[in-house]
Amino acid sequence: MAKGGSGYSEPAGGGRQPGPVNTEFILDMQCKLYRWSQAAPDKTFGDLFNLVSDRRTLGYAWRKMARNRGSRTPGTDGMGRIQVEQRTGGVERFLDEIEAELRAGTYRPQPVRQRLIPKAGKPGQVRPLGIPTLKDRLVQMALKLVLEPIFEADFYPTSFGFRRRRSTHDAIAMIQRQVNPNRWCNSRITYVIEGDIKGCFDNIDHHRLMERVRRRIRDRKILRLVLAFLRAGIMVETTVRHPVAGTPQGGIISPLLSNIVLTAIDERYRRWTPGPYETVTSATQRRGRDYNSGKATFYIVRYADDFVVLVSGPRAAAEAEKEALARFLREELRLELSPEKTLITDIRKGFDFLGYRIVKKRSPRSGRFVCKLLIPLSRLQRLRDTIKARTKRPSLLLALSAIIDNLNPLILGWRTYYRHAMRACREFSKLDHWLWERIYRWLRKKHPKTRRTIFRRFYRRAPGGPLRWTEGTARLRRFSEGGTSPYPFRGTKITNGWDIIDEAWTGDRRDFWPMMRQLAVA
Repeated sequence: MAKGGSGYSEPAGGGRQPGPVNTEFILDMQCKLYRWSQAAPDKTFGDLFNLVSDRRTLGYAWRKMARNRGSRTPGTDGMGRIQVEQRTGGVERFLDEIEAELRAGTYRPQPVRQRLIPKAGKPGQVRPLGIPTLKDRLVQMALKLVLEPIFEADFYPTSFGFRRRRSTHDAIAMIQRQVNPNRWCNSRITYVIEGDIKGCFDNIDHHRLMERVRRRIRDRKILRLVLAFLRAGIMVETTVRHPVAGTPQGGIISPLLSNIVLTAIDERYRRWTPGPYETVTSATQRRGRDYNSGKATFYIVRYADDFVVLVSGPRAAAEAEKEALARFLREELRLELSPEKTLITDIRKGFDFLGYRIVKKRSPRSGRFVCKLLIPLSRLQRLRDTIKARTKRPSLLLALSAIIDNLNPLILGWRTYYRHAMRACREFSKLDHWLWERIYRWLRKKHPKTRRTIFRRFYRRAPGGPLRWTEGTARLRRFSEGGTSPYPFRGTKITNGWDIIDEAWTGDRRDFWPMMRQLAVA
């Protein structure tokens, strides 16, 4: 085995696969870049290209990319992960070729293959998805491994989209924290600006993006590589179109680049929201001073291009801020707010954000106004429609076990996401009853026999479990399984794995690298 744990092994299929990857090198490099970037907000980084083209970085990038099922999808060159593994030389030869092209300066991104996917809950509407070649995806992953720690230090704690260890639930918990009362008084938030940027990913200006990248990166090879990915063509059927704006959705580095641009929106509200290098108390004191002097205050919570601005003030202040925000986006980022989707809503009437219905209501127990998270009726109806589509008459040709295997992932994902909503157990019980009736009607159509025969064959009790629809080893899950609970507010300093040395790590240093390996796998 080569030095640094980069040996190779022969798989049964023939092509040589990369063996153990030097995880310590990657994580140590990322931790150092993050700490240097955090310690010096004005620092620019050079000589990063050697890290991107390093064989250890490429091997780690391959391991991360190969875990994704999308690695089997070929790009415009028709090459997927399986084809790479089965050809002569396998992955080792593939990585050697990419490393040689990067170091020789001959690497050029290929056009991405465009695929139109339907938008969830919006019949007739599609979203363009760009599928880069496998080689381009690997280089983008290596580039992301180097650039992400640098820019992560500049991202605001009120931004949650496409960031390590952050989720949609954290964004909703942040809103809930601001709307809930504190020890002294009710929340002052009265209105919400629901922001919607028109075609955000398709209209990001390349010049504005590169300006913000150059604030931190001075390595010309890295800058040329980022620009080459932005200008890579898009193949629509047999025609290659070269975009002048936008970051293609589907690229591994696209979410990071969009976050770099959209951080400008967070910076606009830095007077009232905590910055990446300050405490929450400072922003809270500034909001308090402005409110006491009669000024309106604003607090933004953003998840990628979806964001809401919480307004403490009259509706006129919210209207003025909406116009000012639209002008700011147009002049600074060359983006447009959607006038029909950007709404100003009374928070007591509620608004939808990231799949939840958020309402400010009076608590019957304390009499104070609190933030309540509800499951929107539209989401419940969409779920029922999806289950109906999967259990229609054509599905009678399938076995019950196939229907169960098709529904179980949907049930598990849905209940996991909405288990933090208020009275979620009540809605889950209704869904369980409705689904029981749906499966029973399906069985009566498929097996026109007596009720007793259906229950004897398909409604059985697992050892130590309740009665449920069963066939063979397939057992239908229930929405109400697992219980419900509020999502805990994790604060503004959510660990990303790179700050573990300075802030989060307090244990034995001998356990540091085993813990970092677990973070890398997660």
